[in-house]
Amino acid sequence: MKWKKFRIKTTTEAEDIIISTLYDIGLEGAQIEDNVPLTAMEKEQMFVDILPQMQEDDGTAYLSFFVEETEDGALLKDGEKTDEEAILSQVKAELDSLRDFLEIGEGSITVDETEDIDWINNWKQYFKQFYVDDILIIPSWEEVKEEDQGRMIIHIDPGTAFGTGMHETTQLCIRQLKKYVKEDTELLDVGTGSGILSIVALKLGAKHAVGTDLDRCAVPAVEENKEANQIPTEKFDMMIGNIIDDPAIQDAVGYEKYDLVVANILADVLVPLTPVILNQMKKGGIYITSGIIEDKEETVVNAVKEAGLEVLEVTHQGEWVSVTARKN
Repeated sequence: MKWKKFRIKTTTEAEDIIISTLYDIGLEGAQIEDNVPLTAMEKEQMFVDILPQMQEDDGTAYLSFFVEETEDGALLKDGEKTDEEAILSQVKAELDSLRDFLEIGEGSITVDETEDIDWINNWKQYFKQFYVDDILIIPSWEEVKEEDQGRMIIHIDPGTAFGTGMHETTQLCIRQLKKYVKEDTELLDVGTGSGILSIVALKLGAKHAVGTDLDRCAVPAVEENKEANQIPTEKFDMMIGNIIDDPAIQDAVGYEKYDLVVANILADVLVPLTPVILNQMKKGGIYITSGIIEDKEETVVNAVKEAGLEVLEVTHQGEWVSVTARKN
């Protein structure tokens, strides 16, 4: 498939309004390039595996929009055929209108034809096998090396919606699971995503896992990864909904039945989650949290203590923190 790339040179202050304006004329899915430093909150919310190397911010931004090109050279916008000149004319007219009340900078537009790209699978080039201590985590499209045959091997295909497991927060959780999972462990995994933490726990010997997530994409992702790791269907149940404020999900998950709860999500979610999740935990149950950037460590530790949990460990990797506690 061929695509036309329309790239606008503008300012960082004008990014949002230009994106919104061009969305109204049928140009969606903007790619933003700028050098605005990431805040601590943004780093936490991005949950990326590798943070980008950025140059000094000079206020310049580039916005790219991609339009599908048909075999006969026409462009498809809103499902209808058009051409490059028509789109350029529309974009220039919108930019000129914005200039009346907004500093948009240069506002120049360049047009390039992209190579054929498999947008769904292109990300795979960045996900390679890696180790968390003695555990190998590997995607389905890579071969297990002979020297790794004796390791615990976790096959994970995160898809486009979830992280790969390379992120420090996931690794922090995995190391805590290795310490606390036992043969009869009932696990609750809040914010399951690809299912990697539940699958690791089950491979470590946990009896059963229940996962919850807000994103329905977690259901097929978990099913595919269960199959890839030969996890029996009945050992890992998946539910969609918000356990913090949805009584139906709370009831479905169950009360005072989990030996171990793991929550690798944002610190701002962990604060309201913690007093609620006590209801799902057995007495003596272990609560493993991560997704906490260093600036939020004290906030989460205080929330855990205020909920009546005993803090057992606070571990660090890079800029990230994991808090492990127990319900006494």
